[in-house]
Amino acid sequence: MTWISRPAVATVAFGLLMAVLAAQLGNDYQLTIAFTICVYYLCAAGTNILVGYAGQKSLGQAGFFAAGAYCAAVLSSRFGLSPWLALALAPLVAGAFGALIALPSLRAKGPYLAMVTLAFGLVVEKLVTEWSDVFGGPQGLYGIAPLSFDGTAFSNLHWVWFAIALCVIVQILLGNLVRGDFGRALLSLQADEIAAASVGVDVHRYKVLAFVIAAMTCGLAGALVAQQNQYINSDFISLNLSIFILLLVLFGGAGSLYAPLFGASALVLIDAQLAQWPALQHFAYGALLLLTLYVMPNGVAGVLTGAWRRGLSARPAQPPTQARHGQHIRGNLPACPGLDGARAPGNVLAVQQVSKAFGGVRSAQDISFCLQPGHIHALIGPNGAGKSTMINMLTGVIDPDSGDIAFAGTPIAGAAPHAICRLGVARTFQNLRLFGGLSVVDNVMLGRHPRLPRGIWAQLLALPAARHAEADARQWVRELLDFTGLSAVADVPAGQLAYGLQRRVELARSLATAPMLLLLDEPAAGLNPQETRELGNLLVRIAGHGITILMVEHHMEMVMGISDHVIVLDHGVKIAEGRPADVQCNPCVIAAYLGAGSQAA
Repeated sequence: MTWISRPAVATVAFGLLMAVLAAQLGNDYQLTIAFTICVYYLCAAGTNILVGYAGQKSLGQAGFFAAGAYCAAVLSSRFGLSPWLALALAPLVAGAFGALIALPSLRAKGPYLAMVTLAFGLVVEKLVTEWSDVFGGPQGLYGIAPLSFDGTAFSNLHWVWFAIALCVIVQILLGNLVRGDFGRALLSLQADEIAAASVGVDVHRYKVLAFVIAAMTCGLAGALVAQQNQYINSDFISLNLSIFILLLVLFGGAGSLYAPLFGASALVLIDAQLAQWPALQHFAYGALLLLTLYVMPNGVAGVLTGAWRRGLSARPAQPPTQARHGQHIRGNLPACPGLDGARAPGNVLAVQQVSKAFGGVRSAQDISFCLQPGHIHALIGPNGAGKSTMINMLTGVIDPDSGDIAFAGTPIAGAAPHAICRLGVARTFQNLRLFGGLSVVDNVMLGRHPRLPRGIWAQLLALPAARHAEADARQWVRELLDFTGLSAVADVPAGQLAYGLQRRVELARSLATAPMLLLLDEPAAGLNPQETRELGNLLVRIAGHGITILMVEHHMEMVMGISDHVIVLDHGVKIAEGRPADVQCNPCVIAAYLGAGSQAA
């Protein structure tokens, strides 16, 4: 049964088991508890994508819940629309609100984003309370048509069965998404947005998608509640609902696929027990939140996963710091479909009269240079010369004030970093920007992001094309790890590696984008002499495969030993360029490094 994954089979089996157990429940109260667990699972499942994977803090989930609930209510009670069609439209309307709220996420982050979403939830609550003509005011809307089959309205058991079916479908679809390229892209946003953009992840697009997913599942849950109760008012959508949904995710274990199930099951049952003591409910929620944040920050899922791993009698793994540099580096750079073999004729990069100033500091002043294909170019100069600023302008992190930058004949000045990456420009950073919580292989798989099909529907439905593309990319990455000497630590979290190996992981991640131009910002920083020699040899091998390299580097022995062409900056001005031997003897270069009176080369 290759057309369906084992996690999907397990999810269906679990759903069938829950449906059988629901049929054994003895009264309507117990069925109501089971239905409520399903509703809150739906709310938490999408919020987990937004908060646990994408790392976007939101307190506006009640607003999305209200959008779905009132959409179903208004369409069926005021316009006579079929309740099934109203249910189908509700998550779409809520998703539209999610896309709208995602727009401020470009600028607002952390607590500021939480405040924006909180304001959205409060505005929605105020709107449905005050706009009586449409939403019924504080009394709400009555006479909402319930779901029915063959002319018979759903019983409480039917509602539970239907809600379980929806939960199974949502779990399978979201599982398909987060287990592949989409999930890695979301996790990269949470870890480091700049690094994510450098490997081709469209940060804005994925933030919007995360908000839309969270909004749609909350909207679906809201529509179910409105139709099951045949009534909705503002009491259902208070701020407490947003806080409770967030608590579901955190308590369950944000970032785990099973967090919504753990959180919804545990907290709904606790809430049912506390219902007889209303004064204790808010105190209990606060205590649970503190317990989650301080005692088990990874939630119930994290506790269970940790206990499972400790219980396994697995063979002890080799400590990542014991993997020697240069070990098992063999073979050639694996052939990559796409850019490989399509190197542009002429100059790979042309920089013309580029300038950049930060206040009164001019980091780049009318700088021009060209890079030839397949050559190793070095960009050197004293500290503060403007080297990293130039790399950031070439990769779209900052925009030049003036001048032109063309890559393979295409203007890229002012383009977005992810767009520049997809053209064939890759980079590393002066200060490491790895996704430390992900394994080495997943870090490098993120480098394949711009070369993988980006159809969200193919990933959502786990179509064969998406599964084959993922498998082929993973095999290609394994070959790349072999080429860069990282096979022995492929499954180790990147943040646990020795510093020199982390540098190599970042280089491998950049190579995974299949670049025509590789920009390296101080790749030898922090390396010992042996590691530096091995890095130099690896760069020569990379250039031998036709990849152009521009490196910013202070290690002059490596620069002069492997470079074909050297460009020298000082105080934002290009003072020399040419072959390493010529630059080494240039009086302006000597003056910049050693002082105007020095006679040493």
